[in-house]
Amino acid sequence: MLRRKPLKSGKALMRKSPFVNTANFAIAKRRIGMKRRIKKPTVKQGSMYLAACRDEPCYLRVPGICIGSETVVPCHSNQAKHGKGMGIKAQHKYTVPGCRACHAWIDQGKTLRENKFGAWDRAYARWEPARARKMTLEDNDAFGGPDSE
Repeated sequence: MLRRKPLKSGKALMRKSPFVNTANFAIAKRRIGMKRRIKKPTVKQGSMYLAACRDEPCYLRVPGICIGSETVVPCHSNQAKHGKGMGIKAQHKYTVPGCRACHAWIDQGKTLRENKFGAWDRAYARWEPARARKMTLEDNDAFGGPDSE
């Protein structure tokens, strides 16, 4: 490569470089994105919903599938409206206590999706008020509320 002009000094070259402004713009854009990020629930908040499922009977109660309350686990919703996506579980507040067999039926069963969603929605409608009462009692016990003695 043949140079027609001698190189300029480094400082003048840096000021006129289009990449300097692009880098500053990219940093500013990243910072703006960080400020607008939605706060996700903490691990403690999510684990409260999962802990509420302990020592509960199976709420799914799928006829011909349910084995009772021997192996109850939190069953997350499989519906996109609850935050479920490809490789992403639904939020922890959308869990229902269910036995191992009902949980497998909800996740891997060969039934129509509408039937599974209907069973999960009915179980959630029964579980939500019970969970609210249970979590309120646990909060009162933990913080020395009126019921803790």
